[in-house]
Amino acid sequence: MKRSHLIKPILDQVYPVIDYGKGVYLFDKEGKKYLDGASGAVTANIGHGVPEIIEAMNEQAKKISFVYRSQFTSEAAEQLAKKIAALLPGQLNWCFFVNSGSEATETAMKMAIQYWQEKGIHTKTKVLSRWVSYHGITMGALSMSGHTSRRARFVPLLEDFPVIHPPYCYRCPYNLEAPSCSFLCAKELETVIQRIGPEHIAAFIAEPIIGAAGGAISPPEGYFQIIRQICDKYEILFIADEVMTGSGRTGRMLACEHWGVIPDIVTLGKGLGAGYAPIAVAVASDKVMEPILNGSKSIMSGHTLSANPQSCAISLAVLEYLEKHKIMRQVEEKGNYLKQQLEEMKDSYSFIGDVRGKGLLLGIEFVEDQHTKKPFPRKAFVTQRMVELAKEIGLIVYPSGSGIDGVNGDSIIISPPLTINEQELMELIQLIRDTFSAFSKSMNLSGKAGDYE
Repeated sequence: MKRSHLIKPILDQVYPVIDYGKGVYLFDKEGKKYLDGASGAVTANIGHGVPEIIEAMNEQAKKISFVYRSQFTSEAAEQLAKKIAALLPGQLNWCFFVNSGSEATETAMKMAIQYWQEKGIHTKTKVLSRWVSYHGITMGALSMSGHTSRRARFVPLLEDFPVIHPPYCYRCPYNLEAPSCSFLCAKELETVIQRIGPEHIAAFIAEPIIGAAGGAISPPEGYFQIIRQICDKYEILFIADEVMTGSGRTGRMLACEHWGVIPDIVTLGKGLGAGYAPIAVAVASDKVMEPILNGSKSIMSGHTLSANPQSCAISLAVLEYLEKHKIMRQVEEKGNYLKQQLEEMKDSYSFIGDVRGKGLLLGIEFVEDQHTKKPFPRKAFVTQRMVELAKEIGLIVYPSGSGIDGVNGDSIIISPPLTINEQELMELIQLIRDTFSAFSKSMNLSGKAGDYE
């Protein structure tokens, strides 16, 4: 084998070489076909190789692909910002385009701090977040993240932003059930604010549905309404990280809309460009922008490729495709059916602990014992094994963290392109069954969970 000069996720692992994609399928150079049950990294929302998007890419490339945002604006960037403002609820009208979700959440953090500075309040500099959360891999975004394993190497360099439990009903830290729990995990936020002092806190950031750190943990009805009320009570901005959950993934432009909650700042990414171009955005409300407009008139953030015309034109084409084909209208129905099918698999596979999520962002948590919810031992590498088995069979699923400590738990995310049709959905379900059956067979006959042949 020839030496590779590419730094891959696992340096000595051999990866199949991708050849092309079409719809919900991927094909490698050996001709093997995979159903993309993860949309890559919950990104390829409209599938691969869509002709309308390719045409938009070509048309923009003929005009201009790059200009620097401090020198020019572009029709593509202006139109995309207008489209996003029209699609989002409330007064979320101001778009700052960047290239990745990590950049978007860092920009949102800076916006929140600057908002208070422009109002003459310089003590509000802290951002609070939750454990079992993920907001990005750059240092600022990682500081906001409660993803234990991804923080581990860099803890001395990170801020201590995660402060409260997630709304993890399957493993409630209080051993209660919603709604009789009185939403104690949400009310923790008020306790922390009182301890630190609201005069020091600029914002609270949360994923509406927890992705990479928690395998699609979805909050109970009422949770985010309380979070919003607490933020308003103590004059703290609410940032919704919708990098994974937004752009139609749950059947709405924002997952927050399921609970009737509108953030002060929201971040979008992944599905915003649907994998056709690197693009993300931090969208601020009129309220957040008002003191900045009346003050410095500039957001202190930026990147060389921010708002480049090529990415913006592609993203605009993606959003127009979603609208034209009414794709978001079908997501909840497809998601409900898929979730029901996954729930029914619990009877056949004792290692399925919890099935959760909304729309086509669904998570499955694996356990050694369904009744006690005991997680598999770490040495079993269950998530890794599931991902590998699925790939061997011809299915791509997304690995995620799990467990209330963010360490002891295994889960995967099932998030196919939103365009998946009925026949492909049935194929996806069968491939998941095949994966689980293969996992069952790989377990040692002694019955010890985590012992594999």
